[in-house]
Amino acid sequence: MFRHTGKNRTFIHNLKLASLLSFVAGIVNVSGFFAVQTLTTNVTGHFAYFSDQIVRRDTGSAVLYLLFILCFFAGAVVSGFLVEFAIKNGRNRSMYVIPVSVEIAILTIAGILNEDTVVHHPVSIACSLLFAMGLQNALVTSISNSIVRTTHLTGLFTDLGIEVAQMFFYRKKDQHTRLKRSIGLRLSIILFFFSGCIIGGLTYMKFGIASLLLASATLIGGLVYDTVKFKVVLLKRKLLH
Repeated sequence: MFRHTGKNRTFIHNLKLASLLSFVAGIVNVSGFFAVQTLTTNVTGHFAYFSDQIVRRDTGSAVLYLLFILCFFAGAVVSGFLVEFAIKNGRNRSMYVIPVSVEIAILTIAGILNEDTVVHHPVSIACSLLFAMGLQNALVTSISNSIVRTTHLTGLFTDLGIEVAQMFFYRKKDQHTRLKRSIGLRLSIILFFFSGCIIGGLTYMKFGIASLLLASATLIGGLVYDTVKFKVVLLKRKLLH
């Protein structure tokens, strides 16, 4: 699900990737909000808060929300740079390794912080999580050819609404098949994001910010699964030839 790019990607690859990363985003979304009372998976709300503080002439708060926006943006920039660097050096199949490893490191470090650190450094934690989610969103967008986004749902519900409406007008079999797959993909992202929020919330209530370790473990599991499956496919090819 991570390795295939371009024409080699299939609907199943995108479905697996979307399910995995939207689940992670859901965990980060609720854990970040509970821990530091800040939106940590998207910047739409921060733009609203930023504008509000500008109008109120509260420069300090406005700068803070701008910082949150820039951290998400920085994560996307770093992800894009790492992906392009890997491609330029002929490492297309492993271009995801460093970005995902960076995300795992950020979530793990945040997840092992003690309660006092969380209370006294909420801005640093929020910035770190926003950076990680910007990195993830840019990575999944690059890998899936802009088909999958996993850190926010506004665009998903918009596209889903459009495609449900199109089901009443596009009658050809190939058109219906394409729409059903797209709708299924979007519903999967929504479902797994929601599941991540619920499970992350329950985990946070019991373990605090350590709930982020569940997100790290999910990413590690995805990397292990992808590597093992790739080796199995290579072994099968060798045996057949």
